[in-house]
Amino acid sequence: MGEDRKYAFSWDLLGDLELGRPNLGNTTRLEAYRLMQFCFRDVLERQFGTKAADDVFYEAGKLAGAEFAAHLLSEPDDLGDFVAELQRVLREMGIGILRVEKADLEKGEFVVTVSEDLDCSGLPETGESICVYDEGFIAALLESYTGRRFIVKEVDCWCTGDRTCRFTAEVAAA
Repeated sequence: MGEDRKYAFSWDLLGDLELGRPNLGNTTRLEAYRLMQFCFRDVLERQFGTKAADDVFYEAGKLAGAEFAAHLLSEPDDLGDFVAELQRVLREMGIGILRVEKADLEKGEFVVTVSEDLDCSGLPETGESICVYDEGFIAALLESYTGRRFIVKEVDCWCTGDRTCRFTAEVAAA
């Protein structure tokens, strides 16, 4: 797109939280996050359709995952260190509890779960997986470590009756 963008993402957009929120700090309630997320999703779906909304959320998750990795994770030497650091940071930030069920780095195949997920844990069952943003986020995290592009798909979700979100990740075809 050749047009000027008003809000091209930069880590600086997160702001100086100590300066801007001296009394409230860097935390808020989960309801505020979900209110914003699901209102965005509703407006996007009404204006552009569900597939387009999903595409936007996946791409936003990828951007966030890449920025998260670049600013909050080190460059560990091995997969075990990468996973341990990622688990720690996700838990410390209250994003979720990550577990790796399968990791085949050579084949580029992973199965990961996220419990107490920001997006859906505790929501009513709808029969639909909803963690599209997380799919993109996980894809970018894996790409940041491996240098290979991944396709991530949620296969279990709180909203489909499961009590953890499960994602498969495979290296994208060249």
